[in-house]
Amino acid sequence: MIPTNVVVHQQSKVLELTYGDDKTYRLPFELLRVLSPSAEVQGHGPGQETLQTGKREVLIANIEPVGHYALKPSFSDGHDSGLYTWDFLHFLCENQEALWQEHLDKLAAAGLDRDTPMSVAGGHACGSH
Repeated sequence: MIPTNVVVHQQSKVLELTYGDDKTYRLPFELLRVLSPSAEVQGHGPGQETLQTGKREVLIANIEPVGHYALKPSFSDGHDSGLYTWDFLHFLCENQEALWQEHLDKLAAAGLDRDTPMSVAGGHACGSH
């Protein structure tokens, strides 16, 4: 499902997506960043995910369309390898609360919180494993 309008709100740190039925969703930048579909975040297979922390203040520095199927945001922390397809963005919109709670639960299970720096959380770049 392709949105009819996309607005980046830097002040409130949300990506606003409006769909044909005039339904509007607001996805926080932090949620977009921690759930990035990139291999750096998701890994190359099940169990290889890298839990993202310290992203509360992340901004979208730039966002560009990729063909007619995705958006590619560049985040203020340097992350820019995630391609957010229209289907994935709509999935995030429809499941935002459950996905966010799942992320918070994973943080708690790992003994971390949203503000733990990535270096402490054991984050690594794709080429280092």
